[in-house]
Amino acid sequence: MQCPIDGTQLQMTDRAGVEIDYCPKCRGVWLDRGELDKIIERSGTPIPETPGYGQVDQKPYKKKKRGGFLEDLFDF
Repeated sequence: MQCPIDGTQLQMTDRAGVEIDYCPKCRGVWLDRGELDKIIERSGTPIPETPGYGQVDQKPYKKKKRGGFLEDLFDF
C-alpha cells in the first residue's frame, strides 16, 4: 500500500500485538478498523473524562439482537 501523503511504500510493524502501517519517510501511521481500540485497551491507562461531557439526558443504549457471525467481524 502507498502512503497517501507522499506515495512511499508503507511498512508494517507489530506493536503490542496490533499490526500497524507506517510511512518511513513522513512518519505517518495508519490503523485499520478496530486497531486503535485494541491499542487503547492494551495500554492499561484509563481515558480521563472531559468535564461536562455526557451529561445530556439521553435514553439508555439498547443492544440490538445478535444476527450472526458476520456481525462479529463487521460493524453493521
